[in-house]
Amino acid sequence: MQIQKSKNSLLTPAREGFFSIDTEGTIIEWNEGAETIFGYQARESIGKHISLIVCDTIVEKEIRDISRLKNDNSGEYEACCKNKNGKTIFVAFSASAVKDEKGNVASISQYLEDITEKRINEEKQSRLAAIVDSSDDAIISKTLDGIITSWNPSAAKMFGYSEKEAIGKHISIIIPKDRIDEESLIINNIRNGQKIDHFETIREAKDGTERQISLTVSPVKDSSGKIIGASKIARDISMRIEAEKQHELYIKRLQELNKYKDEFMVMASHELKTPLTVIQANLQLLEMGADPKMELLEKTVKHVKKLSALISNLLDVSKIQAGKLVLTQAIFDINHLIAETVVNLQQTTGTHHLIFNKNDQALMTNGDADRIEQVLVNIIGNAIKYSTEPGDIIVNATKQDEEILVEVADKGIGIPEKDIQNIFLRYYRVGGIAASFSGSGVGLYISSEIIKSHGGRLWAESKAGEGSVFYFTLPAV
Repeated sequence: MQIQKSKNSLLTPAREGFFSIDTEGTIIEWNEGAETIFGYQARESIGKHISLIVCDTIVEKEIRDISRLKNDNSGEYEACCKNKNGKTIFVAFSASAVKDEKGNVASISQYLEDITEKRINEEKQSRLAAIVDSSDDAIISKTLDGIITSWNPSAAKMFGYSEKEAIGKHISIIIPKDRIDEESLIINNIRNGQKIDHFETIREAKDGTERQISLTVSPVKDSSGKIIGASKIARDISMRIEAEKQHELYIKRLQELNKYKDEFMVMASHELKTPLTVIQANLQLLEMGADPKMELLEKTVKHVKKLSALISNLLDVSKIQAGKLVLTQAIFDINHLIAETVVNLQQTTGTHHLIFNKNDQALMTNGDADRIEQVLVNIIGNAIKYSTEPGDIIVNATKQDEEILVEVADKGIGIPEKDIQNIFLRYYRVGGIAASFSGSGVGLYISSEIIKSHGGRLWAESKAGEGSVFYFTLPAV
């Protein structure tokens, strides 16, 4: 560190350390104060060059300053020095020229003070200030009366008040009115010398928005140990709180899904076992030559189809979860697809009349016709299954702006309001009367995922006991 001109008067001749040098930089006087600071006794230093105690990096600068003092009678400096043990120390000098009777500079007197500890403290303060300024947390100090005395950049960012706006104001500028009592509690703890760790609360920004924060508050003491204020670190925990909420929601949803899955496994084992039992019994009857053979064969084929459909659904769920549901897309008129599906499904029921109000306008979309047919079969099939009384099931298809809207309306048992938001969840089954109907609980989930993969939406409107209307949209071409 080079010698620097001091801003303030550091020393007077009365200070403890003193030595003098001639104009060539040779030490000619050395007192006990100098011995204390540098560790050299007078006999070890007198006659030696000033470089004995000056850091190697500033020897040339020191010599230039000595030369300058020949014309300038005095000067005050701080310099990097070294003691007898080689340890770096910092010393404040007050130098003055001593002239002979002819007015020429004969020697230079150096009054000195060891400022090593002071310099170290200043450097610590400088590092601390840098840490405070660069911290992502808001760091604020205040008096015991709550008056703000420091306000770092992160505090300005978090609360919207600039340093100029905040310093000198009461800390209540960031405390919501319904939490003002917290300040009294905090200050009482600080007065008693108690630190507050990770106190989670809410503070208010300049624009009125709330900040969820975690406060750590510590007492600030003066040199005598008296508590004169408080230093607080405020960390924004909004993201953490939100993440915790999302995590709790995720856990709750996972628990619900596990419950549905357990119920599904019980149901699936029953749904798989029933057709297998019927198929096995029919085959045994056929083997024994029982009649009528055609009726037994028809029943067997029916249950094979049921078993195949259940297995297909399970495979679709696995594909969806793995992100491997493949779509074979092509442009087609959904009018034709709906008409064909309605005709096919009408053959499966003799109690319900399926009505498709065909649109005169071509309703072209780009998608996987087989998968869209799967959705139609599922929704119309549910309308038939859950309509216990004979009646009409209405299917409409229209174009609205850039979308095709398909709706299927029935007068069946309906869906309770509390279940509407869950019917498209994997494995979910509606309770009550609906629970008495056979089903896997994955059909609507699969249908919803198919429609989503086409860029559309699937939803339902229903009232228990009055029927349901299912809607889905597809992008129009």
